[in-house]
Amino acid sequence: MSDIILKIKGLRAGIEGKEILKGIDLEIRKGEIHAFMGPNGAGKSTLSSVLAGKPQYTVTEGTIEYMGKDLLAMSPEERSWAGIFMSFQYPVEIPGVSITNFMKTAVNSHREAKGLEPMKAGEFLKLLREKMAFVQMRPEFAKREVKRNEIFQMAMLDPVLSILDETDSGLDVDALRIVANGVNALHTPEKASIIITHYQRLLEYIVPDVVHVLKDGRIVKTAGKELVDFIEENGYDKF
Repeated sequence: MSDIILKIKGLRAGIEGKEILKGIDLEIRKGEIHAFMGPNGAGKSTLSSVLAGKPQYTVTEGTIEYMGKDLLAMSPEERSWAGIFMSFQYPVEIPGVSITNFMKTAVNSHREAKGLEPMKAGEFLKLLREKMAFVQMRPEFAKREVKRNEIFQMAMLDPVLSILDETDSGLDVDALRIVANGVNALHTPEKASIIITHYQRLLEYIVPDVVHVLKDGRIVKTAGKELVDFIEENGYDKF
C-alpha cells in the first residue's frame, strides 16, 4: 500500500476568472509536515482552499489524488469525512451556535459517514472535556481563544491530513506554544500536515520536514528546514 497521502499534478486554479495557481506539483507522504511560505498573493491560501473544496475556486487543469482517490470529485463534506481538516486563516464565530453543539454535530457526521452509531451524550462530553484540556482551552468562546479553538476541533476530528492556514496569525507567544504543542502532539507517522505561514517563529515550534516557497502561483523552491533561515535573512526576492 502506498504511503502517499496527497499527490498533485499540474494544478492550475483560480477565482472569478483570475488564474492564481499556475502549475503545482506536490507529493506528501505519511508522517510528513510540509511548510508553505511566500509573499502575499502567491497562492498559498488558494491552494488550501482548493484542497478543502471551497466552491468559489475553479480548477482548470491538473489532478489531485488523496489516499489514491480523486479529490476533485469529492464534495467538501466528503473530504472532511475522509480525513481532511482545514484551519482557517480568519476563523469566524457563528452566533447562537455553541462549540458543544457544533462539535457534536461534526463528530457524529463523521461517525455516520463511517457507518458508526452516534456518540452517546456521556461519551461525547468525556471526549469534549479531554480535548479541551488537551489544548488548554477555556469553555467560554473568548476572542483570544479562536485559533486555539481550531486546534481543539482538529483534536476532536482526528484528521489524516491537516491544513493549517496561518494559524499563528495574531497569537501571542504563550498561545502560539500551546497551539504548536497541540499540532505536534496530534501528529503521528500515519498522518501529514500542511503549514502555511509568513513567520519563522511558528516553524521553530512545529519543525517541517519539507519547506516550499510559493511565488506567483508556482513552487519555486523546495528544501529542508534550512530554507526557513535563508528566507528570514534574504526574503523572497532571491527566488
